[in-house]
Amino acid sequence: MTTGSPTTEQSSTRPTSPRAPRVLGNLTYLVGVVDLLTGLFHGWRVRTQWLAELLPGALSDAAAAATIVSGVFLIVLGHSLKRRKVRAWRAAVALLAMSTALHIVKTEPASAVLSLLGLALLVRYRSSFRALGDPKTRWRSVGAFAGLLAFSLVAGSFVIFMARDDIVGGWPSTTDLLTELVYGFVGVTGPLQFTSDRAGDVVFSVLLGLGLMTLLTPVYLALRPPEPRPAMSDDDEQRLRELISRHPDSLGYFNLRRDKDVVWSPSGKAAIAYRVVSGVMLASGDPMGDPEAWPGAMKAFLERAEEHAWTPVVLACSERAGRAWVRDTDFSAFELGDEAVVDTTTFTLEGRPMRNVRQMVRRVERAGYVVEVTRASEVDEGVRRRVLVDAEAWRSSDTERGFSMALGRLLEREDGDCVFVAARQDGVVRAFLQFVPWGSDGISLDVMRRDRDADPGVNELMIAAVLQAAQGLGVKQVSLNFAAFRSGLEERERLGAGPIARLWGWVLHVASRWLQIESLYRFNAKFQPQWRSRFLIYPTGRDLPRAALAALEAEAFLTWPKLGRLGASR
Repeated sequence: MTTGSPTTEQSSTRPTSPRAPRVLGNLTYLVGVVDLLTGLFHGWRVRTQWLAELLPGALSDAAAAATIVSGVFLIVLGHSLKRRKVRAWRAAVALLAMSTALHIVKTEPASAVLSLLGLALLVRYRSSFRALGDPKTRWRSVGAFAGLLAFSLVAGSFVIFMARDDIVGGWPSTTDLLTELVYGFVGVTGPLQFTSDRAGDVVFSVLLGLGLMTLLTPVYLALRPPEPRPAMSDDDEQRLRELISRHPDSLGYFNLRRDKDVVWSPSGKAAIAYRVVSGVMLASGDPMGDPEAWPGAMKAFLERAEEHAWTPVVLACSERAGRAWVRDTDFSAFELGDEAVVDTTTFTLEGRPMRNVRQMVRRVERAGYVVEVTRASEVDEGVRRRVLVDAEAWRSSDTERGFSMALGRLLEREDGDCVFVAARQDGVVRAFLQFVPWGSDGISLDVMRRDRDADPGVNELMIAAVLQAAQGLGVKQVSLNFAAFRSGLEERERLGAGPIARLWGWVLHVASRWLQIESLYRFNAKFQPQWRSRFLIYPTGRDLPRAALAALEAEAFLTWPKLGRLGASR
């Protein structure tokens, strides 16, 4: 991959290495594990007799406790070092210096040498760690630490209180209680003694678990891949609308989502919308604007990814854009599936290929359904409010899905050119569709919702209605649902398909139970569309699993549990 580098890096005489962050990250993992083990099992270490006589036992125990803390932090820092985070480098230098001193105090020469080696290499290759972080995350981690520490102190005190009958000498003083809690949080035996081994083991295990939670969670929040707030200004949005109208793409309008940011080419004639998900800078669709200006936007996109150590990935781009990415960046492409596009000038419900759709549409019409097709700007305010309530109630999951092929909003004023399709039965809306503009003569399916009690076939009725009304709206092409891995499903059904094709088709069939892969393909195929491939663009094979997970997370097919206020969205 070729990207622009900061001038300071180009002129620097300090040693740099593209492999150094990865190697030093792994070395930091190793030092962290050694620190953790030598701290937890400090009673097993071999001491020289003369130093043991000079050092008080309290100092040795304190060094062991500090080593455990150092080990936990170093293990968490390893991943951020691999991503070249400058904040992680600073923290690792301080921790490795502390780790070296602690191992010297505990007379563990081999561990001290390992920590010192890591420290020396980090200093030598410091110019390799330039990636910026997210300053907002830092303060969030401080708040998380304070809240978790308070919780752990209360919970730990409660655990000790429950074991009060087994404490030698009865309930401890406040000083002894706090000392027991702090030592227990880092895996060291405190001043309290128990008459029962079982009670002592329970207290030790619970305190250690609370301590690790208190330490690890804030570090994760401070060092995790930053996901900055989208910063698309009103001016950016207006300029994007102009680019989309002059250089239309079926997915272009979806880049006006409010959870996306934008990077511009130097000329301002092209732009790329993106969102950062778990350290992946995820662009969607084709670059917007003049294709001759795409390389400038792509370079700006890659430079921003390089600056923050994000992994640049493009989701659902066309074959034309995919070729441009591969040609200019040496990235790789993976075919995700096909977009179904119907030519409205030739569409008809007549003929044998449309027999099933025609029969289903007529059956639903006989059940009393009537379809209205209008521009969003013409929808009555009362209907709009009712639709927003129904959209929430009819959603198939608790999470609103969509990123690359969904707008994320319904019937808003600025989207007046969207096409709204409603199916009514006895005057009540039972299902609806929203299409977004695709240039001057196309629309792309955005939202498809229906009442769970609505008759089967109501979606086919609405699609057929909008295709038949398209010419009156000045629409010549309609993009329907995306069919993921369509070729794999079709290949499985072909005469003479090989074992690999049949196996891949079977995997997709099984996955369809959760991801609607096969059902969307078969629904789209009913309307005899043209299939247009869409691709995932990624840097290397090593990045493909991470890119796939980020795409699933962005599209909300993969959701992670939240940590309440500590992990709430910004």
